[in-house]
Amino acid sequence: MTSGETPADCDTILVTGATGNTGSRLVPRLAALGHPVRAAGRRAPELPGAQGVAFDWYDPATHDAALRGAARLYLVPPTAAPDPAAVMLPFLERARSAGVRRVALLSSSAIPAGGPGVGQVHAALPDLFDAWAVLRPSWFMQNFTDRHPHAESIRTSGVLLTATGAGRVGFIDADDIAAVAAHALTDEPPLRGADLVLTGPQSLSYDDIAATLTALGGRPVRHRSLTYDQLHDRLAADMPAGFATLLAGLDRAIADGAEDRVTDTVERITGRPPRSFHEFAAARWGT
Repeated sequence: MTSGETPADCDTILVTGATGNTGSRLVPRLAALGHPVRAAGRRAPELPGAQGVAFDWYDPATHDAALRGAARLYLVPPTAAPDPAAVMLPFLERARSAGVRRVALLSSSAIPAGGPGVGQVHAALPDLFDAWAVLRPSWFMQNFTDRHPHAESIRTSGVLLTATGAGRVGFIDADDIAAVAAHALTDEPPLRGADLVLTGPQSLSYDDIAATLTALGGRPVRHRSLTYDQLHDRLAADMPAGFATLLAGLDRAIADGAEDRVTDTVERITGRPPRSFHEFAAARWGT
């Protein structure tokens, strides 16, 4: 906030994907800071400190009500969309016309500006808004505990299935992503054109993850390596073929070392270090 400005003076922040991994953690952060928050979801979410509003990327009739009075926007792309720009860019044009001034977009460490999928939205932001930041987190730690195929596989069979081989990833806690998002949406002066690659403090293989889960979770977990084709076929049985190709390709990129990195972005933006996977797992299983 600028000097002399109070939280109550700030315009509404619209949070799309408000019930998801990052949105559900961002909403209470913003509300605790005193900002008016509108929480958007397919069914108007009931979240403390926020006004719920029905919002569907694929239903433009829901967009005007969600945007009314909003000046800042947290963007979570539609899930499993092969071409998110097709629905997101018309919405962003409408958002600009409605008075949105600042945007924080959730993307991926694996997708640069101009890349496939949400990378096309990233590339369009400079022509739409003066103040914008793109959060490009690595893989979520919550993938092993929440509603994700890895978590389900761990629960049902004690196995992690990937095509990553010995490749390493800087896994990050969704709480740390939400903390960065809160700063991106509220800090003054605002971030302008920030491309923020977010990781945890360590780069870990899936073998490392399995070993930590075994040590802390009270049951054996092992990592089983698949080939690219094996993983693609498994994924394609449950999702569009194009999205299965994208996800299997991301695993292959990990195997080739594309995600073997650690950044200081979380600490630089929030003033505190990101949570380690061991800390995350220990908190989950109480050891």
